[in-house]
Amino acid sequence: MDSLRRLPPWQLFTACGAVVAAVCLLTPAGLLHDAVFSSISLAAAAATAAGARLHRPQRASAWWLLAAGLLAWALGDVGYAVCYDWLGWEAFPSVPDVFYVLAYPLIAAAMLRMARQARPGSDREGVIDASILAVGFGMLSWTFLVRPALAELPEDLLAGLVALAYPVGDVVVLAMLVRVSAAAGHGSRAFWLLCGAATSMLLADALWQYADAYQDFDATWIDAVFALSYVLWGAAALHPSMRRLSDPSPTSRHEFTTLRLVVLTAASLLAPGTLGLQLALGQQPQGWAVVISSSVLFLLVVARMSALLRRLREQTALLGDLARTDPLTGLLNRRSADSALERLREQAQREGTPLVVALIDLDRFKAFNDSRGHPAGDRLLVGAATAWVAALEGSGVQLARWGGEEFLAVSVGLGTGRVEELLAGLRRVVPEGQTFSAGVARWDGREESGRLVARADEALYAAKAAGRDRTCTAGAPEHAA
Repeated sequence: MDSLRRLPPWQLFTACGAVVAAVCLLTPAGLLHDAVFSSISLAAAAATAAGARLHRPQRASAWWLLAAGLLAWALGDVGYAVCYDWLGWEAFPSVPDVFYVLAYPLIAAAMLRMARQARPGSDREGVIDASILAVGFGMLSWTFLVRPALAELPEDLLAGLVALAYPVGDVVVLAMLVRVSAAAGHGSRAFWLLCGAATSMLLADALWQYADAYQDFDATWIDAVFALSYVLWGAAALHPSMRRLSDPSPTSRHEFTTLRLVVLTAASLLAPGTLGLQLALGQQPQGWAVVISSSVLFLLVVARMSALLRRLREQTALLGDLARTDPLTGLLNRRSADSALERLREQAQREGTPLVVALIDLDRFKAFNDSRGHPAGDRLLVGAATAWVAALEGSGVQLARWGGEEFLAVSVGLGTGRVEELLAGLRRVVPEGQTFSAGVARWDGREESGRLVARADEALYAAKAAGRDRTCTAGAPEHAA
């Protein structure tokens, strides 16, 4: 007993639930069996509510909705035992159907809430994936569950609607499970327990409906699958990782994984596969159902491909930006600056206009970093770049991060004096009261870009040697003299 008390709540619930489920399966049909089975479903609802109170996730509304859905399902189990097994009712629908049908929208709403919390905003891919599975399994459910069940019912509109609500509810819950998997599938233990619980519930419910439609099907063991589902629901809510199940998922969850491709492919083949199965069983094929579902699936697959292509274009553009720009400041990086300088040099040569470059270096940046920390240094770099870009707007000067605390400014069409005036304006907007030194060099019309930058660098070191916080201009190169 001491060892049981030391178990975490979710393991203790799983162990006790497994024992009670085994007792239920070994108990013959009757009052005791019904009582034990109903206790498992009621315990699942109670465990879900207890998990929400015990772990107090930041986004607990989904778990309370789930607890309400499981409570409705448990009341349906109690009502079924009382009405059909104890009182001997034969009417359909009756009291337990009210609770069973109510459970579907509550459980589906809980999963939708989890998906939206884990991925706020638009989730077009998740919606399309859920729709593909819903249409595929909806076709399968219509063929082998809904139509046979409706054929066995009397011509009663209410009875037909209730019978239709069960398979439709299963399809909706399955679609929401796909959305949760796409949005919040971060691999936590609570996530896998939740998926196992929902899958077991859907499987057991589908088997029950199949047994109801085909009287020769042995349904005595289906309670075992329901019991497994109840135990997994409670374990998922009691596991500590349920706190982060609704946390916003990383961007990588948008990836189109191999598993998702396999699942969607299988779902897309359900419509023609259902037709083939009907032909193999010698049944009358449902032609219009196959036509409609196949058409909808085709449109959804096209929409999914369109979403994939759009995301591929966005990622390609992002990679292009990352290759061209400095990730910290957003300015052109050194490689892009080299290419831009070469193009501007060719432009200046072609148009006969002046080309001036300036190297800017923040003074005593290493001491600033050492005294205030690297995050403060990064903020200084970002603040300086933002302020300088705003100050240079409309001047035609292109700014790039050359490396470390150095920046390169390139101008075509402006003389050396005008560039020095612009640098004086930049000096006034440096954050944190910092200063900078700068070296300016004007292209002589012949030298290579590398030599032009080297002369600006020599002027920069001259400015530092002269006491910093100033601008020095390089003289003409030797070959020009």
